[in-house]
Amino acid sequence: MIDANALRSACLDFNGATEEFPFSQNPDVSTFKVGGKIFALTTLTARPLTVSLKCEPELAERLRAAHPEVRPGYHLNKRHWNTVSLDGGLPDRLVLDLIEDSYDLIVAALPRTQRLRLDWPGQR
Repeated sequence: MIDANALRSACLDFNGATEEFPFSQNPDVSTFKVGGKIFALTTLTARPLTVSLKCEPELAERLRAAHPEVRPGYHLNKRHWNTVSLDGGLPDRLVLDLIEDSYDLIVAALPRTQRLRLDWPGQR
């Protein structure tokens, strides 16, 4: 099961990824960004631990239908974001793949020069 430390590590392992706490009203909310854009949003101290991730709309709907741990993004565009419960109900590999997919969606939308600086595999 992915815990807060593993989640933070997974998000920060990507090229150019940073962690910020931008919400003064909610100082425990951690955002993981690349190129200044959020690809993961969580409260690492929350129980159960959840993470909101960007997702292709069609895949987002399929994941929600197949897994009760995947819900429409909390306080986010529900078409493009899922909130995933990390309570052990999903395989770790699936969670890690969803984090990577979210990162890739954000990087793909960045200007070409930023993508090249990140040495993003999708750019090659």
